[in-house]
Amino acid sequence: MAAPGQPNPQQMAAMQQQFAAEAAKRGMTPEQFAQKQREQLTADAAKLGLTPEQYVAQLRMRALQAHQKQMEAQQQGQASSQGEQQDQQGQGQSAAPQQQPQQQTHQVPVQPGQPADPKALAVANFLRSQNLKPRTCILDGQRKDMFKVKRAIRAIESPAYAKAAAKKNSLLPPVTDRASAENVFKLLPLSLLALRVSKVDPHAGHNHAKPKNRTKGLWTVKIEQHQETDPMMHYVWLYDGPQWKQRALAAAVVAGIFAVVLFPLWPMVMRQGVWYLSVGMMGLLGLFFAMSIFRLILFCITVFAVPPGLWLYPNLFEDVGFFDSFKPLWGWQENKKKKSKKVKAETAQTASAGETAPSASTTSAEPTSTSGSTPVKRDLTARVEEVEE
Repeated sequence: MAAPGQPNPQQMAAMQQQFAAEAAKRGMTPEQFAQKQREQLTADAAKLGLTPEQYVAQLRMRALQAHQKQMEAQQQGQASSQGEQQDQQGQGQSAAPQQQPQQQTHQVPVQPGQPADPKALAVANFLRSQNLKPRTCILDGQRKDMFKVKRAIRAIESPAYAKAAAKKNSLLPPVTDRASAENVFKLLPLSLLALRVSKVDPHAGHNHAKPKNRTKGLWTVKIEQHQETDPMMHYVWLYDGPQWKQRALAAAVVAGIFAVVLFPLWPMVMRQGVWYLSVGMMGLLGLFFAMSIFRLILFCITVFAVPPGLWLYPNLFEDVGFFDSFKPLWGWQENKKKKSKKVKAETAQTASAGETAPSASTTSAEPTSTSGSTPVKRDLTARVEEVEE
């Protein structure tokens, strides 16, 4: 065995190899490199006023002290790491009993990605085919169909549902009373096919005023947390029904694109027909613009000639159907304020006439009607009235 503080044979061999490598880097033999190291040691020892043997002993003592300090630091680091591991194990063992009751009370959330119940799909398809008098609403910026619970329950209790449920291989659950009908309806929210909603004000909390040009009866709704089946509650459809219409429309669009791309291969008769059709459509479009310009010029002339001005097709640009846009043929321009005052006056006269009895004779000489009465512009704008049942 090597003496304490002396290197063992393996360390000596490693030191010799390292010494030889250092000599090779400098282009020397190990003997030349050793001679140069001795000369350097002698010079350093002379600078300090020591002999080479004293200087070498001093270097060995310094190296030994540095090695001892390094070993002590490693031992302290190992002891601290072991203590931290023991502390972590103790904390894990003590925290395990505390986490156990929390895991017992954990609730499993509903996963909307799961497939819908086939029975719920059958009920949804049946209700979508019935006339539930749906209304259009806005849910998360999208238009959806909204219906009342009582209409859905009424459809489930109807003979049409019983007839559909009695068919062979029908998935519709049987209905015997009101409770079973409500249970059948509850299949819709359980499968996320329809959810209960309530009306909200989209401008609540904003500093600006409510918009004037808003569609009456078009609700903005939000989904409620509790899905109940009160007859007057509203539900919104999240299920759009069978997608065969969308698929057929997509196939038609693709076929149309292919037909346009292959237009040079069409027969001459078909290409001529398409040309005549396009010319006819352009003619109709030009006629519409010409009529619009003519009615504006006519209105500008009649404003100064026979005020308040005459409109040709007064409902041409109103939000009405195609045929209603051309009814009536002409009409006089009316001020909205005067029109509202006139309507209020007529309403007040009707109410007063209903309260008082008509007299037997009148002293007024004014005629009840005049031959030169001007036609009244009819307001045929489509409106959605909100009716509460």
